[in-house]
Amino acid sequence: MTDTRLGEWLKSCTFPYWCTGQHKISAEAFFQAWARGEAVLLDLRDEVEAQFLQLPFALHIPIHRLPDELHRIPRDRLVATFCSGGDRAAVAFAYLQALGFKNVRIFKGGYASLIQELLPGRLVQYQKRDRESRP
Repeated sequence: MTDTRLGEWLKSCTFPYWCTGQHKISAEAFFQAWARGEAVLLDLRDEVEAQFLQLPFALHIPIHRLPDELHRIPRDRLVATFCSGGDRAAVAFAYLQALGFKNVRIFKGGYASLIQELLPGRLVQYQKRDRESRP
């Protein structure tokens, strides 16, 4: 990534962009899109973290391997960047945006919001939506 690309991206991120939250996605909104096949969770956590809490529905690419694994990230779906605390998700979001990925958001809330959406009642709702959206 060149300074020019990052600089141009930063210039495009005006106050209205940041204050309207366009750069983030809630867990609920993400999982609704995911159930329709329109989104992927990009898990940026390290292998050690993933060993303790695996997310089989996510695309796991530790942040230090992101530059070498860009080919695995879909450009035709929303990509929600995720990590335990939000820092890596924010860095990956900026990196991908600067590289021209247009449909990238930061998964809002980390583990706390993720777990709420994985409770049985919510999973049943997403499973139902997924079945209804299939041809």
